[in-house]
Order: sequence, then structure tokens, then C-alpha cells
Amino acid sequence: MTMGETSKSDNSLMNATDKWFNRYEAVDTTEEGVFKGVTDRFNGITIDSTAEQCEDAQFDGILSKSLNQWTEQKRRAIWFKVNRNQASWLPVLAKNDFYFHHARNEFVMMYKWLPKTEPSAVPPFAHTMVGVGALVINNQNQVLVVSEKNALITNSWKLPGGYLEMNENLVEAAIREVLEETNIKTRFESVVSLRHAHGAAFGCSDLYIVMKLIPETEEIRKCDREIAKCTWMNLDEYMNHPNVHQTNRAFVQHYLDLKSNGMMIDWTDDTHQVLKRKYNLFFPKKSPSL
Repeated sequence: MTMGETSKSDNSLMNATDKWFNRYEAVDTTEEGVFKGVTDRFNGITIDSTAEQCEDAQFDGILSKSLNQWTEQKRRAIWFKVNRNQASWLPVLAKNDFYFHHARNEFVMMYKWLPKTEPSAVPPFAHTMVGVGALVINNQNQVLVVSEKNALITNSWKLPGGYLEMNENLVEAAIREVLEETNIKTRFESVVSLRHAHGAAFGCSDLYIVMKLIPETEEIRKCDREIAKCTWMNLDEYMNHPNVHQTNRAFVQHYLDLKSNGMMIDWTDDTHQVLKRKYNLFFPKKSPSL
């Protein structure tokens, strides 16, 4: 999935987990000419513009009456999920002291905190981007490396990898990125390292997880759109190459340290006891293969 694409579930107001976590419930009774919305467990209201459409000329009046009722009811955060087909609502909401919280391809989410004697408890939107790198080493002790067309440092060598797609697991992302960039099929062996940095794309923090993958094929066919060159490089050469950043060399050293100590970081699927949803659990263990 390239930047700019979105999944169908991304545009849903209430997926199953979100609905359970926030305790969304439809409002049973409300005055005439007032937005209904759904309540949440924090005593807030969420209005979806696709569910409660109104003419532009009526919006300002309905909003004003709704805000008066919600204030009397001592509601807290008021959320408006505005589909791009109702984008004309946005300046009216801004005029009424609604703030932007986050946006997707198809909608903008705005909010207003109503209590005057209570500081806003609205959390910021997601502020960390997650990427993966793949350390792929073959039986000849060669590491798979790529040089990106739009690299910060021209002709630099790095590990294949990239950002996770929506609802994608870490291991899935690493395997996918290697396949997309080099056409090499791989399988998981171990987590190797994790880098955490701030001030990345869009002002977000950045998590970069490096995984050791085992190659199942070795014939390279690079992605011409993203990759300038790609090769199998001898491990010793990689560790001393002037065009390999020291952080990328450190990732390999972390793997070698794991290997020398007979350790690995494995993963398994588990299910949250309350939310009843699956998650990935990562843990260290002894491994004869490392």
C-alpha cells in the first residue's frame, strides 16, 4: 500500500474494538433540530456527517442548538467526523471553537471540549510512525543491501525496509518490504534491534524495528520505482564500507551478539483477555539456530 491509500476499515467510525473500548451507544432521545450522535464512556458525543446530513444553510443553527443542549447535559468532548462531501461544515465548526484532531483520506475529525472548570482530557492523535528493517543473510555470509533512489545520502547502502501499512504486523511488514524491494522471499528468524527517534516525518516520533530474516530465494529483481541498486554484500565488507551508516553496522553487530550468545527474540500470537483481539507478543529465548 503506497502513501495516500487507505483501507476500507480506516473510514469506519466504530470498528469492533473501538466500539467496545469507548462504549459507544446511540442517543435514544434528543430535541428536535439537534444532532443525535453516539455517546462514549467519557460522556462525550460523536457526530458522523454521513449519518446525520443536513443542508449547509441549516448547519450553523443546528450546531448552535446542539451545543446548548450538550452544555446543559454536561457533556465533555464533542467530536465531529466530517466526510469530505460535507467539507463545508469545517469553517463553521472552526468558528465555533472546534479544533482539528486528525484526518484521513475521506474525513476530518474535529473536537470541542465543553467543560469550563475541567482541563481538556482529549489525548493527542497518534504521534509515532513505525517502520521495519530486514537483516537478510544468506549461507555465503552475505547481507542483502539496497541503495534507495531518494536516499538522504546518495549511493549509501542500507537494509531493505519501510513503514508499516494500516493493520499490518511487524513481521508481515518486514517480509513484504524485502519482497517488494528485492523480490527475495524470506521467513522470520529473530528481532534484532529497535531504534527510537524524534522529529521524523510530519513531526512524529519514529520506531524502527530490525528483524533477522532467512532468505528462501536469492535471485534479486529490484523495485525500479524505489531502489537504485541492490546486491548481496559480504558481511565483512558491509561492516567496513564507507557508504554504510554506523547505525546500520550496529544492527548487524547486535545480531552477531545475539548469535554468539545463542539467543533470539521470537514472537507468538496471543489474545487480549478483555478486548478479545489478537496481538503479537515478542520475547527472548535460547535458540540453537543463532
